Amino acid sequence: MVSLRFDEELRVFLATGRRGGDVSVPADGTSTLGHLVEAAGVPLTEVGSMRVDGRDEPPSYRPGGGETVEVGPVRRPQRVESAGFLLDVHLGTLARRLRVLGVDTAYHNDSDDDELIEQANAERRVLLTRDRGLLRRRRLWAGAYVRGERPDDQLADVLDRFAPDLAPWTRCTACNGLLEPVAKEDVAHLLEPGTRREYDSFARCRACGRAYWPGAHRPHLSAIVRRAGGR
Repeated sequence: MVSLRFDEELRVFLATGRRGGDVSVPADGTSTLGHLVEAAGVPLTEVGSMRVDGRDEPPSYRPGGGETVEVGPVRRPQRVESAGFLLDVHLGTLARRLRVLGVDTAYHNDSDDDELIEQANAERRVLLTRDRGLLRRRRLWAGAYVRGERPDDQLADVLDRFAPDLAPWTRCTACNGLLEPVAKEDVAHLLEPGTRREYDSFARCRACGRAYWPGAHRPHLSAIVRRAGGR
């Protein structure tokens, strides 16, 4: 048998009855350490270190039995080669908030699991999801579990884990395109009469052409930016 000793931060992924202590699993001599950890319910995307009887070992290590493995979480902030994210279909509000902060965030509300993996791999984006099974897919190059049920908590978790560079008010919340300042007369045909009358400062998305201005929603979004440290 092999004893898996999970850090407190990782115990949320274990079945309720296995969260109180070490998890004992059979050692057959062929299963890798990575396989045993994931079989216990913990995606390898969430694992930062695995120490076998005090020595570091990779996921490919094959334990022989009688060993104790200390499994630690990913160290924060986590550095990744890509600055871009891809969010699954259940994280639409989080996607919009990341875009408000200027974080490169791809999102479609109709992508299935295979399409998400294909896009994440092709564009070298980190796939953010609350689907643990999706994170265990072998083809996925990089992913992360988003903690929290509420969008505020989810945003705080992503910012804490990855510490992305923030550039508030520079991305389109609808399509992720970059915004550029634009003269009022250039977008006047897109505006309601009241908007034309009340506002003079505008931006437009280079990709989809959507117009933006500091409307009634701005105080709420500004509060999100302030909490994120983006000023």
